[in-house]
Amino acid sequence: METILQAERRGDAGKGVARKLRAAGRVPGVLYGHGMEPIALHVSSQDLLHLFHSATGTNVLVDLEIDGSKHLALPREVQRDHIHSRYLHIDFLAVRSDEMVKVTVEVHEVGDAPGVKLGGVVEHHLREVELECLPGNVPDSLEADISNLELGDMLKVADITMPEGVTILTDLDSAVISIITPAALRTEADLTLPGEEAVAPEAVPEAEAAPAEPGAPEGASAEGTEGGEG
Repeated sequence: METILQAERRGDAGKGVARKLRAAGRVPGVLYGHGMEPIALHVSSQDLLHLFHSATGTNVLVDLEIDGSKHLALPREVQRDHIHSRYLHIDFLAVRSDEMVKVTVEVHEVGDAPGVKLGGVVEHHLREVELECLPGNVPDSLEADISNLELGDMLKVADITMPEGVTILTDLDSAVISIITPAALRTEADLTLPGEEAVAPEAVPEAEAAPAEPGAPEGASAEGTEGGEG
């Protein structure tokens, strides 16, 4: 079900106008798509905040009402000032309910990986995927279930369950999440070859020391004697 969002046309453009709109609690934006002339507009920042808080993502289908005329649209290019917690600008893509659209959807990790309990850590390779579907079938997000991942395992795009009517466009072999050995442990393991251990100097048997040359002073080796010639 679409959400109705009221908007008003913007007669002027420029940074000065945008600043005045934001100061008045409005968010400047643009509606474009389907060969239509782009419409400069502005919406209530509170309405926009409520719209996105009601959904788990920005892929929410809206009935954008501009001066009494409704346009089915999807939010695009949402610019936000996270420091001051406010929206700066928003683009809306005009769509048709019976036409496929391409969207980018966030991937959220769910479940507890057995590999993490063994000391592994979760590494994210891909946080968004591209898909195609009808506007009414756009998911808010996709779930990447890691509950079966052991240490060293990897979850790919192909392993994510897609909702009905959704076609994934991202390469199915692309890695999404893997369970890896922490960097500190990997570094320690790489210091020594498998099956080998470093030998301390004091552990070398005395019998393996180089023999001294006949007639050489006690404790002098052949190498040391040669080095003294000259």
